[in-house]
Amino acid sequence: MLEDKISHYKILEKLGGGGMGVVYKAEDTKLDRFVALKFLPNHLSEDEEAKQRFIAEAKAASSLDHPNIGTVHDIQETYDGRLYIVMTFYDGETLKKHISGKKVPLAEALGLALQIAQGLARAHANGIVHRDIKPANVMVTQSGIAKIVDFGLAKTANADLTKTHTTIGTTAFMSPEQVRGEKVDHRTDIWSFGVLLYEMLTGELPFRGDYEQAILYSILNEEPQPLADFRDDVSDPLQQIVTNALAKAVADRFQEMDEIIEALKLESVR
Repeated sequence: MLEDKISHYKILEKLGGGGMGVVYKAEDTKLDRFVALKFLPNHLSEDEEAKQRFIAEAKAASSLDHPNIGTVHDIQETYDGRLYIVMTFYDGETLKKHISGKKVPLAEALGLALQIAQGLARAHANGIVHRDIKPANVMVTQSGIAKIVDFGLAKTANADLTKTHTTIGTTAFMSPEQVRGEKVDHRTDIWSFGVLLYEMLTGELPFRGDYEQAILYSILNEEPQPLADFRDDVSDPLQQIVTNALAKAVADRFQEMDEIIEALKLESVR
């Protein structure tokens, strides 16, 4: 059980957790503010490779000063060797909860998509690939600002820390190259962004199945249902944005997030 206080941080509540960390809301008693503390899980505390990946996350995220990327303040270690990252606490909800199987209104979906795209563009400009873009890793603040969080699987272009595709990503958001276990670059984020945008617009995932292998087969071999099957306010150019982002061949996809940003801006003024 986690202590009630770590350093000058008073633990308030558990916010959630994933394969690479458990997150708590805490009070910074020195600066009188709320923060989020992300701890390396107990069972990985003695895994040096996992620790190095965790440190890489902190360094990668802390270098990204952008309004649509969650702010990392510090990285610390407890007396018993557990690493933790100190991040800004955002009063809001995850995009996953925000969607909750519903179609997001078009203007709101385009606005959130544009913010997420801009955050990813900044990361890519710094040589950082998120590798795990999904609604659970985007916070939406009460004022409607999107914040990309959890660079737990992020990697700089010259640091290959993740061994196999089985350790990364939620299945439905994995790119074909991730599924095949191939080397990935920033264009894997473009694919996952396309899945995220599709889900915001339709309330459904583009590649579905009753079990993991069925989803993987769909990612590699099937095309998603057109957006028009789910709503009548989507334009052909918006469908094309999604189609291009979800091109199975990397070379056929958008090559840079800036291309998506420009396309979304045009769509937003229609």
